[in-house]
Amino acid sequence: MSADTDVEVLRRQGRIVVVGASLAGLRAAETLREKGFTGSLTMIGDELYEPYDRPPLSKQALLGRARPEDTALPRRRDIDAEWRLGVAAADLDRDAKQVRLVNGDTVPYDRLLITTGTRARPWFHPEEAALDGVFVLRTRDDSARLYRKLTGGVRRVLVIGAGFTGSEVASACREHGLEVTVAERGPAPLVGALGGVIGAVADRLQRKHGVDLRCGVSVTALEGGDVGRLRRAHLSDGSVIDVEVAVVSLGAMRNTEWLAGSGVAAGPRGIACDAGCRVFDVNGIVTDDIYAAGDVARSPHPLFDYQFLALEHWGNAVEQAEIAAHNMICAGPDRRPHLWLPMFWSSQFGVNIKSVGVPSLGGQLVVAQGTLAEERFVAVYGYRGRVIAAVSFDGAKWLGFYEQQIASGAPFPPEYRSVDRRSETLQPIESAFPDPHLPTHGPTITLTGHSPSERRVTFVPSHA
Repeated sequence: MSADTDVEVLRRQGRIVVVGASLAGLRAAETLREKGFTGSLTMIGDELYEPYDRPPLSKQALLGRARPEDTALPRRRDIDAEWRLGVAAADLDRDAKQVRLVNGDTVPYDRLLITTGTRARPWFHPEEAALDGVFVLRTRDDSARLYRKLTGGVRRVLVIGAGFTGSEVASACREHGLEVTVAERGPAPLVGALGGVIGAVADRLQRKHGVDLRCGVSVTALEGGDVGRLRRAHLSDGSVIDVEVAVVSLGAMRNTEWLAGSGVAAGPRGIACDAGCRVFDVNGIVTDDIYAAGDVARSPHPLFDYQFLALEHWGNAVEQAEIAAHNMICAGPDRRPHLWLPMFWSSQFGVNIKSVGVPSLGGQLVVAQGTLAEERFVAVYGYRGRVIAAVSFDGAKWLGFYEQQIASGAPFPPEYRSVDRRSETLQPIESAFPDPHLPTHGPTITLTGHSPSERRVTFVPSHA
């Protein structure tokens, strides 16, 4: 079935397969039905559950304010789909236009949408990862197990990695009254996502709330007792701490391994696609029958020098899925680009943190409202003389304004002398992002250029 000429036949009786029973997969399926797709729809997921909401798993669920099993996503409409849950996709045969599952079944398609998302990066030593008391946090089951452990009488928790998830876990542990040590390879919490200036604020915030924060160190080994239970952790500075629980929060890995050998431009950085969500093949040619959306996709954005962005953001997953679904059943002239402005939020240690734009692209920042010392502020990031991002600590009401500033390419540093009743000129300072080649926790926005190690992917963004 060709892309344009048979689109009406596709809409009436085509076969659409969604690999990834996720937020993006569900919203895409709903959009397909809303737009009149009446063919067959198959939803494939490696977990046993229908799509659920992940942000509460590291926040309300760890505090006992919501049950992980109650995080199922609300439905906008019936999607009349065949669900294939608890069975992962094993590989993709583009010539035969079918997905093979790990149980040997094959699922044919006319259009394929990939929304496989990410998974938690596991502890590097499998035997240590298997110790009783070592956790990752990504799924509903992960959250339920960790909550039971945290409320089961333990006293001291080690959090490995001070990115957003690790910091939220540490915050929840302190609310439970537990002793918490956080080990971070970078110079401060959140430094990979927000830079060293804001990271210093996060550093103070954690220490003020009683976290034993250790930056510039890594955990070299986890040690178990005779019964296979975690009892001790060894750090790179030579120190040893006794712990009963370790939560590995070292970022996410994109679920693309099943596409190896398929000819699709997929790798550790995600699946490369155009702004219309159409996936590239390894030669840099768009495949008109395969689409990607959500955390696993990376696509160019004109506001950010057409760099490829991979976003682990809830709102991006929804909007990109809707665009992908629309384009899957439309002729070429009717297709739309996905040009969502990155947005993210986190809640930790009583502070609501939000960002808009791409902070990691900003070499400088100004504190436009509030002060860093008060831990209540809005920081605006600049890139090549224009506003590129804004981050707020308990100042979310301003982000709608900065979203407009970013979208319009407003000049940096901004001239907001009347804002917040301040009269001084805003002085840019270095935002102090660490060298991206040095190991630290992963930001939620990744600028994914060409990697020389991905030689089979011939599409090379212009900035590489």
